[in-house]
Amino acid sequence: MTFQFTVSPDFSPDHISGWYIFNTWLQKQTGQGIHLEMYNNFQTQRVAIENDAVDLIYANPFDAAMLVRNKGFSPLVKPFGVSDEAIIVVNADSQILDVADFGPGTKIASTDDPDVLLMGMIMLEPADLNAQNSVKIGCDSYILVAKQLLQGNSDVGIFLAEAYDNLSNMVKSRLKVLVRSEISVIHHCLMIGPKLSPRKQEIQDLLVGMDMTDKGREVLKSLGFSGWVKVGEEETEFMIDLMDALSV
Repeated sequence: MTFQFTVSPDFSPDHISGWYIFNTWLQKQTGQGIHLEMYNNFQTQRVAIENDAVDLIYANPFDAAMLVRNKGFSPLVKPFGVSDEAIIVVNADSQILDVADFGPGTKIASTDDPDVLLMGMIMLEPADLNAQNSVKIGCDSYILVAKQLLQGNSDVGIFLAEAYDNLSNMVKSRLKVLVRSEISVIHHCLMIGPKLSPRKQEIQDLLVGMDMTDKGREVLKSLGFSGWVKVGEEETEFMIDLMDALSV
């Protein structure tokens, strides 16, 4: 039997090959057939989840609640020293110096990355912006969010901090960061579904020990990680509750 693995669509494009390398490593270590399926957006990925076509997922924090409560997934590991933060960015030539300076009709470029969009809109609250008095410009990637800013099509962009930091220096030189979140407890998580749950402990141990070998460290590097750390049920429930609270 081959199990299905997928990755949250907000991963850095620079690491797409890394996830295929990781999938190959995981198959060799477990002796188990695992197919990596990448989805272009959150909507198509969620359809696959609803259809029980996902057994292992590197999930964004927003989807963790649905995976745990509706689909019986359990947390395995998270990247060491990595948390999800949002950044509010404008064109370097913008006269805006503070988020409170934005007004009704502000054009906001963002992806449909749910946790980042949620954090970003909370950070824009000093300007009293909401879905009714602003214009959302949807983008398929953070590179396209940057493009909307550079071309003057949007007034402000909401970025996943990691995605912004991975932009080229030339692009970042033409942009200006207004504010960066510092929540620190929201993170992506590798989660395992019911069909693979009998091997949960084995797979978790393999991942936590991944940085102990040269090959493991090489694979981690291709993902932009230094290692995995175990995630418990309580930590995940706390993060889910926090995301629920932020959504109110």
